[in-house]
Amino acid sequence: MLSYKLRPNFFSCILVMSVCEDLLLCNFRKCRVKLSGYAWVTACSHIFCDKHGSGEFSHSPAVCPACNSTLSGKLDIVRTELGPSEEFKAMSLAGLRPELVLDICSRALAFWTYQVYQERLYQEYNHSKAEGNLKQMEKLCAQQIQNKDTELSAMKGEVNSLKKMLEEYKRKYTELSEKLMERNRQYQKLQGMYDAMRLRNIAMTNREHSSSGERAQDQCGAYGLQTGHPTKFAPVRTPPPGRSFEGDFHSKHFFFTPPADERRNPIFHSPRNEGDQQAPGFFKVMRM
Repeated sequence: MLSYKLRPNFFSCILVMSVCEDLLLCNFRKCRVKLSGYAWVTACSHIFCDKHGSGEFSHSPAVCPACNSTLSGKLDIVRTELGPSEEFKAMSLAGLRPELVLDICSRALAFWTYQVYQERLYQEYNHSKAEGNLKQMEKLCAQQIQNKDTELSAMKGEVNSLKKMLEEYKRKYTELSEKLMERNRQYQKLQGMYDAMRLRNIAMTNREHSSSGERAQDQCGAYGLQTGHPTKFAPVRTPPPGRSFEGDFHSKHFFFTPPADERRNPIFHSPRNEGDQQAPGFFKVMRM
C-alpha cells in the first residue's frame, strides 16, 4: 500500500529531475547563481550558495532570507555537499529499511520539485513583468510615433508653404531684375545723351572764347596795343548814329582787365586820374 502511494510521486519526481537538471539556483534575491560544491539547505525548502549561507546563518537565531522563517531547530539548516563521493553514496542510507529509504528519497524529490516550481513561478513573474513593461513601452512608442507623425505633417505643410513663398520671391526677383536692367539701359542712354550735349556745349564755348579773343586782338591792334597777350574787353557802348562827329568832346568809360605786365605801359595810364584809386582797369578815353 505504501509503495503504491509513493510510486506516482516517485516517477513524477524522476521526470522532473531529468528535465530540470542543473536548474537549482541560489534563493538569495540578489544572487541567483547556479549552485555547485557546497550549499545550505533549510527546513522551509530553500537553498543558498555557500557564500550567502555562511553570511546569513552565522548569527542566532537564524532567519531564512527567502521567506523570513525562523530556523531554530538543530537540523533546520544543513550544509550539504552537492557532489558527494561514491563512499558517501554507499554508506549514507545503508542499513535503513526500504520504507525509510523511500521516505527519504520522496522528501528529497519533493524539495527538488518545490525548487523547480518556485523557479517556474519566478520566471513567470519576470515574464509577466517584462510583458507589462513591453506593453507600456509599445504604448509609449505608439504615442510618440503618433506625435512625430503629427509633427511631420505640420513640418511638411510648413515646407510646402515655404516652397510657395520661395517661388513667389523668385518671381518677384525676376521681375525686379528685368526692371533694373531696363532702368540701366535707360540710364546708359541718358548718360550718352548727356555726355554728347556736354561735349557740344564745351565745343561751342571754346568757339565763342576763340572768336571773342580774336575780336579783342583786333580791337587792341586798332588802338595800338600790344597783341602779345590777349586782352578781354567788356562790351563797349557805341554812340548812336549821327552823333559820332559832333563838335564837342564826349567822354566814354569802358573797363577791361589788362595783364600784369601791361599795366606799366604808358598807353594805359589816364593823364587826369593817374593817382586815382578806383577799380583796376578803369580808364577814361576821350572820343572826338
